[in-house]
Amino acid sequence: MRNKTITEKIIRHADKILAYCHGMSYEKFAADSMLTEACVFNLSQIGELANQLDDDFTLTHAEIPWRSLYGLRNRIVHDYDGVNMNLIWTIITEDLEPLRRELQKILEEL
Repeated sequence: MRNKTITEKIIRHADKILAYCHGMSYEKFAADSMLTEACVFNLSQIGELANQLDDDFTLTHAEIPWRSLYGLRNRIVHDYDGVNMNLIWTIITEDLEPLRRELQKILEEL
């Protein structure tokens, strides 16, 4: 039950980011400090939640880059001023939707 709840929370954070950035260009994203801060915050929450999942769960679902999610969280939290917005944008536009789809599949199996 705990892993299911955490997975649902991760999906909600991903959904927020995807909704915030829908149809947006990088230039518009980078110029909006409230938007970038909201997205970075939600990405850090995803990483924190990923770290709270049971080891057996993450091993069973090795198709998800759990360590990378938590690693991004660490980069954000420990060096916020140095966060690379190009990297954040790439994660949002290329990685987040596929991650969300995989998590949804896992959730449907639970």
